[in-house]
Amino acid sequence: MAIIPVKTNVKPSPEEAGTRSQIDILAEEVRLHRKQRGLSLEALAELSSVSRSMISKIERAEAVPSTAVLSRLAEALGVTFSRLMAPETEREVLHIPASRQPVLRDEASGFLRRCISPVLPGRGIDWVLNTLPPRATTGEFVAHRRGVSEYIYLLKGRLSAVVGGRTIVLVEGDSLYFEADAGHAFTNIGPGACEYFLVIDSSGLR
Repeated sequence: MAIIPVKTNVKPSPEEAGTRSQIDILAEEVRLHRKQRGLSLEALAELSSVSRSMISKIERAEAVPSTAVLSRLAEALGVTFSRLMAPETEREVLHIPASRQPVLRDEASGFLRRCISPVLPGRGIDWVLNTLPPRATTGEFVAHRRGVSEYIYLLKGRLSAVVGGRTIVLVEGDSLYFEADAGHAFTNIGPGACEYFLVIDSSGLR
């Protein structure tokens, strides 16, 4: 399996300032899940196709991966994207102020991903608000394990979704469901910013 070096082109947005920065939380969660699974850096690099040096930098809080790379790491570690962005909580009623919602911004493309769902034990749901600048793309996300589904609702703009080689164009108010065990990517094909809700459902893995 080829190992893909990744540029460090993403930084935590200003919304994440606080006693524990987003990069520190991400570093701790990646390291925690790697060690819980008994994986060396080399083994995780092989499973995720992300270079050992990049994983090491992430775990030392020296780099934040792009959303596509974080998706690869989450898949290799068998957890959701949001699980790497925030520690797990036991609370059944949880208010998450906007200032505490984990946010990643890709400086190269301007792609912004805001995790708005809590990380609860035994819940396989990620709810994310994504924003893409005009003509920007997310890059391709790695295929999930069989049993993972994704739902999209387009709040504004025009979005091109490529799923397993098939292209679907969404306009404001459209929704999309697909089984996510194939590579997928999204591009803003409109003149203005594109916003959409994304729900990743991995409860089918249980």
